Amino acid sequence: MCPWFDPWRYHKTHSNEWVFCFHYIQMHNLYILFSNSSQKFYIGETKDIPERILKHNDHFYSNSFTKIATDWELVLTFSCNDRDEALYLERFIKRMKSKTFNNKIIENPQILKDILSKRKP
Repeated sequence: MCPWFDPWRYHKTHSNEWVFCFHYIQMHNLYILFSNSSQKFYIGETKDIPERILKHNDHFYSNSFTKIATDWELVLTFSCNDRDEALYLERFIKRMKSKTFNNKIIENPQILKDILSKRKP
């Protein structure tokens, strides 16, 4: 089963009829970009990674940190259940302010699952 789709489900309408529906879930992704020219990482979240990378490299975001380079490459994607999870991980990684930590995550994305499992509700 595709992770972006809920299974087909029957739903009861107000008139007590059963309707067969298909639900579409838009998953959010945490992503890490790396620029060889600047030797910097960029951490973000989005639903559409290819579009976001193009925007970063084309300087679509005029006041963005990513305007320092045009060679951003995707080094990690991590699928999250929702935007809240992706934002939580993004903030967590940015607070670390560590290239070493970023490299550890890239080498072992399981770290991100561990971080989420320790998250307080």
